[in-house]
Amino acid sequence: MEATMYNFHTWIDYQKEEILVKQFENMLLKSGFKIINKVEHYFEKQGYTGLWLLAESHFAIHTFPEDNKIYIEISSCVKKYFDEFIKLFNKNFA
Repeated sequence: MEATMYNFHTWIDYQKEEILVKQFENMLLKSGFKIINKVEHYFEKQGYTGLWLLAESHFAIHTFPEDNKIYIEISSCVKKYFDEFIKLFNKNFA
């Protein structure tokens, strides 16, 4: 078996992290990913970082409210789940 990782990262326009967290978590589950754990940090003045540990790798969100931007990244070793997540992402954010 050959080790292969699939990765996607991009910037999106800023939205309230409370909305995005639920939306991305639903997208991960609908894609087939198994969420093992989630770590979140809210910065004192502004900003948010969230990391989902997946059985198949990880997903992360980093907000930059001062620039009205959010950076997301997903890495996966399961192409089927990765491809489904990208379809959902494009449907919701294209």
